[in-house]
Amino acid sequence: MVQNEIIAGLDLGTTKVCVIVAEQTEDGLDIIGTGAAPSRGLKKGVVVNIESTVQAIQAAVEQAETMAGVEITTVYAGIAGSHVRGMNQEGVAAIKGREVGKADVDRVLEQAKAIPLAADRQVLHVLPQEYVVDRQDGVKAPVGMSGVRLQARVHLVTAASHAVANIVKCADRCGLYVPELVLSPLASADAVLSEDEKEIGVALVDIGGGTTEIIVYVDGSVVHTSVIPIGGINLTSDIATGLRTPMAEAERVKNKYGCASASLVDGEENIEVPSVGGRPSRVMPRQVLCDIIEPRVEEIFAAVRHVIVETGFADMLAAGVVITGGTTQLDGMPELAEQVLGVPVRRGAPTGVGGLLDVVRSPAYATSVGLVKYAASRLDARTYEEEFAPAAAERSGLGQRFGAWLREVF
Repeated sequence: MVQNEIIAGLDLGTTKVCVIVAEQTEDGLDIIGTGAAPSRGLKKGVVVNIESTVQAIQAAVEQAETMAGVEITTVYAGIAGSHVRGMNQEGVAAIKGREVGKADVDRVLEQAKAIPLAADRQVLHVLPQEYVVDRQDGVKAPVGMSGVRLQARVHLVTAASHAVANIVKCADRCGLYVPELVLSPLASADAVLSEDEKEIGVALVDIGGGTTEIIVYVDGSVVHTSVIPIGGINLTSDIATGLRTPMAEAERVKNKYGCASASLVDGEENIEVPSVGGRPSRVMPRQVLCDIIEPRVEEIFAAVRHVIVETGFADMLAAGVVITGGTTQLDGMPELAEQVLGVPVRRGAPTGVGGLLDVVRSPAYATSVGLVKYAASRLDARTYEEEFAPAAAERSGLGQRFGAWLREVF
């Protein structure tokens, strides 16, 4: 494992930009700094104003650097938006040397992603589901197995090239290098899902400011990804219109008094709502606020249910649904989700990290914590390849030569 390596994650959201800094230590991954700034340059997860986005990134990075006491030069950035597409594909390749090597795996994955794409799209992730060696399916780690034909079943994630380029451009203008863009719900899943949940089947629903992202795991692998263009900002807009209050006040009222299930609210409870145009504030039942929020949240979960049913994996989600993202902090969210989806639902917060865990133990930090966990896993994989893979390949080569000698002698 790479130790004392500084890792940073950049979560570009519709309502906020968040940066998390972590350190890879002997005991695992420790969060050592965080920073956040209001986001005004993104719409539904896509950059629409370069200058505003750059300013937000700079503000969040400065906060994180100050808290962590380090300089950030490299970030793993999240990407989301309705332009993201997921599909299941297959690739086939001949096995050289009659024993599967890393080069064979790389080649079959390249084959799986060699599909016709529009000029304005590019492959973001190739996520292996399983391998088939000759006729043996269900293989998760094929290296070292004997055979002549290797097949890979993968989940392919593509994104609009302009959306990718704009994120990289914004980071570059802030003096940041982006080694990899990571699908936001994939990062969130790393932060909030357990391996057992992934293995027996689970759907993660990440409700952010501008979009709701869905990722489905079956048998430990990603089988579906999709994005619904509705999020927490739609709730805020509904409240601003329904209560005739400014957007900023609507956001504050939503976070302080909002509840997704009106039945959980005391009918006698009142709240104070600021008015627009200098008019005096009004006092009204909290029930009125919740009556505005509940239909929109129901709409989001109804759309999620439709997507999950359409995937064909609805009956394979033994672990149910995990909801995360800033919007899911509203009271009553899991209860309403269970009513609409008809499966067990829990609210997911980041786990598996140390350091400032109390600061980031919130669904709002799921993506940013997931980004540093994803980056750490990539660094560990790189270290293995550099330090141990050559020795393993040499042992494999010795074994093949010894086998050939035995065949010659006997």
